[in-house]
Amino acid sequence: MRILILLAAMIAAVPALALPMLHQMQVTSEDGGDFTVQYHAQARLTDYWCAAGLYARRDLGLSDRARIYRQSPPPRGAGQGIRFTLDAARSAGTTGITTFGGRQDGSMSVAVAVNSFCYDLDLPRF
Repeated sequence: MRILILLAAMIAAVPALALPMLHQMQVTSEDGGDFTVQYHAQARLTDYWCAAGLYARRDLGLSDRARIYRQSPPPRGAGQGIRFTLDAARSAGTTGITTFGGRQDGSMSVAVAVNSFCYDLDLPRF
């Protein structure tokens, strides 16, 4: 019985480990469908795209096929966040991430941003 209780407690603790960086990433909404994922010292570029995808899906209610464009040109400056837009005309023209195939216009779909860069567990960085 103790083993079952211990096992249940460990399983219940797993969601607390999920997406730890995302709880620290802040998004600021701006005019015209633009938004900025604010700077975070420990964030990777993929964390910014994950936060942008989740914001577009959850807060803006966009479909998984909607496109998110990186507006601020790479590389991201020290202490700066990344600005994103929903307007293709204001795209920086590159995502800052090496991609193979697909559009090369500085955008990702909401589904790609979330499914590719939002991890269930934050694995050690090497």
